[in-house]
Amino acid sequence: MVERLLVGAGAGYSGDRIDAPIAVVRDLKASGERAAIIFETLGERTLALAQLRRRENPELGYEPKLKALLTPVLKDCVDSKISIIGNFGAGNPPAAAQLIAELAAEQKVNARIGVVTGDDMLGPEGLEVLRAASNELPDDKLLVSANAYLGAAPIVEALGEGADVVVTGRVADPSLTLGPLIHAFGWQYDDWHRLGVGTMAGHLLECGAQVTGGYFADPGFKDVPQPENIGFPIAAIERDASFVIGKAHGGGLVDKRTVAEQLLYEVHDPAAYLTPDVTADISRASIVELGGDRVRVDGITGHQRPDTLKVTVCYDGGYIAEGEISYYGPNALARARLAADVVKKRSPKGIRMRCDIIGVLSVLGDDTGRAWSELDSFGEPTEDVRLRVAFAGNDKALVERGLQEVEALYCAGPAAGGGIRLSLRPRIAATSCFIPRSAVKPRVEIVEARS
Repeated sequence: MVERLLVGAGAGYSGDRIDAPIAVVRDLKASGERAAIIFETLGERTLALAQLRRRENPELGYEPKLKALLTPVLKDCVDSKISIIGNFGAGNPPAAAQLIAELAAEQKVNARIGVVTGDDMLGPEGLEVLRAASNELPDDKLLVSANAYLGAAPIVEALGEGADVVVTGRVADPSLTLGPLIHAFGWQYDDWHRLGVGTMAGHLLECGAQVTGGYFADPGFKDVPQPENIGFPIAAIERDASFVIGKAHGGGLVDKRTVAEQLLYEVHDPAAYLTPDVTADISRASIVELGGDRVRVDGITGHQRPDTLKVTVCYDGGYIAEGEISYYGPNALARARLAADVVKKRSPKGIRMRCDIIGVLSVLGDDTGRAWSELDSFGEPTEDVRLRVAFAGNDKALVERGLQEVEALYCAGPAAGGGIRLSLRPRIAATSCFIPRSAVKPRVEIVEARS
């Protein structure tokens, strides 16, 4: 009987460090314990972009870095019975499974690959459900993706069928961890306390290095050892759901501060963190430092899961263009402001426009322009600024016309502007709604990879 499961994080988003899983798997393997590694590579727009790639080529639509992530660790994981669970299937889990099968054959590894589908709601039946749930959805022709957040159950099913690797599309991030926990310990699907604790262990793991010093460092205030070599997190989770967060060998750190920041990440209501599996409750959580980059989290529980599932819908949002130009020297801020005024007065009507002056006003700026009107209070803080002008709209020609006005600043704008860069790309917009659980039918298939 399994009493403890180690779960490591191999990725926290699509652009994460591709060498991070190597140290995690090395430490999991060295432990000799039952273990799993999760790869969380999906965001809402990440999935929409994956669906667009699949439209262009039916053999694509999965995580672009999938082969790079798994090549160094696949054989070690299969040979050591370390389960791999990842939502790197994105918009095309079957194609991702095929790539993994080919990689396994190259490495002379026999592997069973579980493929979880059923989250995609863009078919006729799914769209009917979405229309009944929301009257704010755009025209069908504008839709790019619509994916329901699945829970842990299909992952558990795939592992129960002997899968060495489980490939999913859109599942809730913590469910990647909860799935192997339920499988290993035999937890019941209405054991709300254990599910709540396991879900929050998954929540701490889901963003990779964010709990081990990534997105945390502030020199002189919150110093992180070897930030260039952060060890990604590994959780040791017991059958009773109690757990300790640690990390793989390398830089970074795990302490009360890193865990507290990640525990609260994206949590609207600490007493009711809604997931497909459980309503987690961290309102009485406590964090205990054990030393040696190990932290125990107590006081978490869970309540009955929601009756509905969330669906994120992404659709064609028109176009976004960005133009940038730098100004340097005395009065640089005033010249950048004048350049922005010139572009505002000459740009066409019918598109949205935003101006930022990087180095003065960008992070705290806003699309309404209110902050821009207060620029006089900033004085002349720097002699090196960069003006960014962004345009957004559904009419590509109008957006391009605005961009041309930025380019014209070279010879028709204020003195000493240079380093212009221009870009234009399609824009993805997103909205969400909730649908009945009965409308979503997850499916699990097993692909055999033979060397």
